[in-house]
Amino acid sequence: MSPRPLLLSMGEPAGICSEITLAAWQARRLEHLPVFALVGDPRLLSATSDVPIVEISSPAEAAGVFDVALPVLPVSGTVRAGPGSPDRRDAPLVIESIERAVAACMSGEASGIVTNPINKALLYDVGFRHPGHTEFIAELSGAELPVMMIAGPSLRVVPATIHLPLSAVPAALSTDGLVAVGRIVLNALKRDFGCQPPRVAFAGLNPHAGEGGALGPEDGAIIRPAVEQLRGEGHDVVGPLPADTMFHASARARYDAAICMYHDQALVPVKTLDFDLGVNVTLGLPIVRTSPDHGTAFDIAGKGIARADSLIQAIRLAGEIAERRATA
Repeated sequence: MSPRPLLLSMGEPAGICSEITLAAWQARRLEHLPVFALVGDPRLLSATSDVPIVEISSPAEAAGVFDVALPVLPVSGTVRAGPGSPDRRDAPLVIESIERAVAACMSGEASGIVTNPINKALLYDVGFRHPGHTEFIAELSGAELPVMMIAGPSLRVVPATIHLPLSAVPAALSTDGLVAVGRIVLNALKRDFGCQPPRVAFAGLNPHAGEGGALGPEDGAIIRPAVEQLRGEGHDVVGPLPADTMFHASARARYDAAICMYHDQALVPVKTLDFDLGVNVTLGLPIVRTSPDHGTAFDIAGKGIARADSLIQAIRLAGEIAERRATA
């Protein structure tokens, strides 16, 4: 049987998505990448590169052509955007690409989805009602609690809250919520990353993890009870730890993932350590989903300088997770 391919969504056509997808295919042998196909407009790719493109009618056909050409499942229309110049008429095609890739994963035709970056503002103009990719894919796949992880070669982090102002973070944290996130992270580390047993560290919210309550009550009142509950369930969990001392090399060796309390507490260390190699992984889904950890990069689109490192890592990681799930 042919291996089930990964499917890449087309992402924002005016950004660097086509460039990095083509570059990833060109690097397929050097990087030992699994078979993948793009759900997108093959005419856009043919117009911007001399990479061979083959249109396919189903994911099952991807493996047969992947060695000699980039397989593309065509979307139902033609992209109108130019490099750096998005066109709102392309928004339905961007959404269609995601929907078709998720549907193929849910039906078992594809082994996972790797999402290219989107321009959310453009999608909002045509009625897209989700905060982003993650929530949309969670709804399409029936997931109740999707959890974002940024995984790099040096560090894996999970922000317990994501796009909130700092002033709103304490009220958004709860012991039950942290326990739920912790369980999802622990399960994913074991199933998808092969960590046996998985080890998780919780960062504190306040400086010095609250300094015994002197610098804030949340660490003792919210985070510590979550850690104790998970430890009571038999998990290897520590915290809350002072965030300023938990990301150096010897500290990182003691855990497999860090659950952080807010966006920058998680993303600053991982982007400092692994800026070009970080991968966005959505945990808690019934399907495999990864994404490069960067945006559409309109400012460099079409200039031939976009780096495909993060997309390549996202494809590789999605393939590894899919293989582990298939053999579990």
